[in-house]
Amino acid sequence: MTPGFGPIDQRKLDPEERSDHDTPDAARIARLKTAATSRGFRVAPFRPAQTTTPARPGNGAAPAVQAPSTQNLDRTNSVAAEIQTELVTRIDARVAASMERDVLSSTLEPLVQQIAAERKFVLSQLDHDAIMQRIVNELVGYGPLEPLLADPSISDILVNGPRQVYVERGGRLELTNITFNDNEHVIHVITRIVTRVGRRIDESVPLVDARMPDGSRFNAVIPPLAIDGPMISIRKFSNQALTLDQLVKGGAMSPAMAAVLAIAIRSRLNILICGGTGTGKTTLLNALSQMIPVTERVLTIEDAAELKLQQPHVGRLETRPANLEGKGEISIRDLFRNALRMRPDRIIVGEIRGPEAHDMMQAMNTGHDGSLGTMHASGPREALTRLENILAMSAGNMPARAIRGQIVSSIDMIVQVTRMHDGKRRITSITEIVGMEGDTVTTQELFSFVGDGDKPDGEASGHFICTGMRAYFMPHAELVGLGRELIKAMAMEAPPTR
Repeated sequence: MTPGFGPIDQRKLDPEERSDHDTPDAARIARLKTAATSRGFRVAPFRPAQTTTPARPGNGAAPAVQAPSTQNLDRTNSVAAEIQTELVTRIDARVAASMERDVLSSTLEPLVQQIAAERKFVLSQLDHDAIMQRIVNELVGYGPLEPLLADPSISDILVNGPRQVYVERGGRLELTNITFNDNEHVIHVITRIVTRVGRRIDESVPLVDARMPDGSRFNAVIPPLAIDGPMISIRKFSNQALTLDQLVKGGAMSPAMAAVLAIAIRSRLNILICGGTGTGKTTLLNALSQMIPVTERVLTIEDAAELKLQQPHVGRLETRPANLEGKGEISIRDLFRNALRMRPDRIIVGEIRGPEAHDMMQAMNTGHDGSLGTMHASGPREALTRLENILAMSAGNMPARAIRGQIVSSIDMIVQVTRMHDGKRRITSITEIVGMEGDTVTTQELFSFVGDGDKPDGEASGHFICTGMRAYFMPHAELVGLGRELIKAMAMEAPPTR
């Protein structure tokens, strides 16, 4: 397949120039040639399709090759690829990126019908529509990924080479029947995506992390790093950010937990959200950010912008990779240092995983209370250990006790998010950092999730519990007039007294 097509003449064909299936083939092909030539396309001379299909007994002519039915995707793709290969030789090569899909479709339709007639493909309406959609997707879209990106029920798209495409629906992975032609086809789609967002990928830079125009997070790795073929990972995000109430209704947390987290945000606690990949850290961060007063100025710092804050005063900063000469890279740490000069009330870091952790701890200690961030960790204690290791690598010879003291004075609360084996995401722990005993950071858990086993349908069953501990951040809540609300929220699920 020939990659890279440009914009075609944007004028639609006149309705009377459309082919009429009721006319004889010779007359119809002549009309198609006239219509295509008038729009600047080169009409190739008629070439009968070469076929190895045996002739019917008693008839020297080979039968027409039947077009693939929509029940056989491989055959449909094969016919579409053959038509598209021929189509590319008949259109202006500097065509089409700026054309609307419907305009491009109506412009190419006569040529597709002509090529199908030349190759003796008998296309049903369903086959014709499927082939037209595939060709348009290849010209101005993202090829085989286009229907997956348009499906709102899909949250993740995972491509493992040209023949294996998985999607995640409802928290569970499933194999699709979507395929690519070959490795070059996958790389062509990857290149189209990254060039539209100002990134690059090639043998010298064989991996890329980017944000797609619709806000989806895109990651790709190509050979030689990807041994079995190019790999694509796309994380889709809902156009409408979920609220805490919606997360409660979905079973991600209890009403009491939502109330406590809302009070924690209003009390300007520094909160770290932890969990594994795909557990819903960004979703929870978006929901919590809705509790930030609209009068505050918020700055977000991310590798690839994913956060969708609802406040009116939000500044979004995104990193930049190095150019072809290896210069011009702007890291999260660079953005963080500059953000401190932009008069932020709160700073939100999409993911803490490098030297920027040291700058964030310093900011939280110097007047930027109420900041938020996410981190990959399997539990609150593991998050503290990982944060300590990151700070140790970036802080030089700082003693371990001093690093832990900095963590205690900076982070107020850790919220752990977990994806259960049934695909559902739940907050499994809300833990406060309360101080140090010797060289050990001490914490107390306010809420946790306790599993009760599986239901007959395989869904993970469990319930949220309140530990009954007095919230350590009560003075912060009282300072903003939310002390009584915090007491009521904790009492909603308080354990029974003995």
